[in-house]
Amino acid sequence: MDAPEVRPRQVVPAKRLNTDYPVRSPAPAASPMDRNPLTIHFKRVIGYARPSDYAVGAATTVAGPAAMLLMERVAPSYVGRGGFPPIMRLTAGVGLVAGFLMVYQRSIYRFYGVTENRREIDMDMKEMVGKIKQGQSLYGESSLTEHIQGVSSRNSRYSAVFQHVMPWFNFVNHNQHGVDTAKYYQQAERELAAEGK
Repeated sequence: MDAPEVRPRQVVPAKRLNTDYPVRSPAPAASPMDRNPLTIHFKRVIGYARPSDYAVGAATTVAGPAAMLLMERVAPSYVGRGGFPPIMRLTAGVGLVAGFLMVYQRSIYRFYGVTENRREIDMDMKEMVGKIKQGQSLYGESSLTEHIQGVSSRNSRYSAVFQHVMPWFNFVNHNQHGVDTAKYYQQAERELAAEGK
């Protein structure tokens, strides 16, 4: 009995973004950040968030309940003691989710190169070089097959631009970022040579 024919899978290449700031790229000279930015793990996106992101997120969280209190002062609803607190709890919950999504969006847009991202580029290099020095995998270990890791990568690519409709995060560790990792190894070699190790 003949073995079934194995055909290579066709994969649509990632779209290139034209931005004012660097986006991660496979070519080390072209730019230092990832061509496939949202496929970066959720923890890295949150970990790279700036204090200003958290301030904007906190303001977004408080805006809804503050607006409800203001409207109640300006034009009272007269719903009584039992009517207003449930609405405030709901508004606070929606505000909390909106605040978190605002923090995430501001952080991920830096990975896309939409806003200034020099700090993130430096943090990325420092983190990856540190992992190399410790002998760790650059993008973490995964128990998933290569195919499923690729599916995750392709499904979460650029999904933050549609986050206001459907939040979609990447929780999968994979190595399909389209990054030339040689730059991290070269930097680690330079740092180890400077340290005399």
